[in-house]
Amino acid sequence: MKKQIWAKAFQDEVRNLGKELGVSGLTVLKMRSKVQVKLRNESGQSTVIIPFDWSETKWGDAYTRVRKIAVLIQQGHGLIAAAKIAQGNAPKEGKDWKNILESFEDQKTNFGNAISEKTWKKDYKSCVMAVEVMAQKNPPTTAKDLIDICLKDFDAGSRTRQIRARALSQFLTYAVTRENLPETWLPPKDLKQHIGRAKKGELKTQKGDPFSEDTQILDLLASLPTNAEFKRDAESATRWFNALCMMAELGLRPNEVGKMVVKKDPATKEYYWWCTYEKKAGGGTTKPRKVEPLPLIDRDGKEVQWNLLERFRSNLLPLPEKMDGESCKDYLSRREGWKDLKEMMLKKEGANIVPYSFRHYYSLRGHIAGIDSGSMAKSMGHSIEAHHRNYPYSSEASTTNAFKQARERLTA
Repeated sequence: MKKQIWAKAFQDEVRNLGKELGVSGLTVLKMRSKVQVKLRNESGQSTVIIPFDWSETKWGDAYTRVRKIAVLIQQGHGLIAAAKIAQGNAPKEGKDWKNILESFEDQKTNFGNAISEKTWKKDYKSCVMAVEVMAQKNPPTTAKDLIDICLKDFDAGSRTRQIRARALSQFLTYAVTRENLPETWLPPKDLKQHIGRAKKGELKTQKGDPFSEDTQILDLLASLPTNAEFKRDAESATRWFNALCMMAELGLRPNEVGKMVVKKDPATKEYYWWCTYEKKAGGGTTKPRKVEPLPLIDRDGKEVQWNLLERFRSNLLPLPEKMDGESCKDYLSRREGWKDLKEMMLKKEGANIVPYSFRHYYSLRGHIAGIDSGSMAKSMGHSIEAHHRNYPYSSEASTTNAFKQARERLTA
């Protein structure tokens, strides 16, 4: 049967339109008596049905719609998103980014697996930032660009960047699926390219400084409200007291506190700490490890006996339900003892203490005690190269100690 002249003319006009606008691979064809628009480009193939009959009397109107779609594709929209916009099915009337954020917050805090207001404020800051970015002059036009802008100030591969990226992904998905934003705002399924990873071999020192005295930690711990009037406050303070003791005595990262177990040496029958946490970094993934305790010394020159291992084995060492760097930072930032110590050390010593300062000080105490860099690095869960990069004094201490021992042997 001879092909209808109008249908061939329609298809030719669309192909010419694609060439004119630089939208290659744009075609139309009949699909169940309706007009199907097809786009084939380097990203693959996509199709959409538009609400026009495949007929001689309607093809002119259909062409007008296809032209609108093609212009939107030229501007960076995908075929499906462009078809929605051309049909007038863009964001709901009266909705802007701020309104969508308000709806998203309501959804996250009141429906489904609802989160607390505290979690919203802590983990979804990037969504607020996205709205601020979109309110600026010349805002980004794609989800990928928006995500990159909102994450660039956080270290590549960091836990913070990971949390911010996931929150943004949820927000943008909600905006498209529930608020009818064009599909061009759908986030990529794989966020790894946005989260990134630390550059291998990159010289990066730890943020924050170590404490300078054991008593600073002991005084801080004594200031925690473990005897607060309200039981809930006292229990929370006790859990954090225990967590900070572990960070100080074992040199743990905040994330590692909840990843500790106790093992028994089959030969010596002695119990010891074992960290199951595997930290992903630029040089690979750290392995689970044995952790050696390094007790603090009180004002009388005696070792502080917290009996952490024994209490842990007996289930008498309650810890915070959520234990990571952000949670630790949030808790300490509300404590007057921490604020006073932070201010004092900055003013008198020019030092900036952070949650990782417990770990930094563990390293410093170890080297002051003469423990070699290899042993310290093994207990802390990183390579000796990373240990020397992060703690420059460690290599200096090892060198000094080595020469001191050599002189003692020569003069013996």
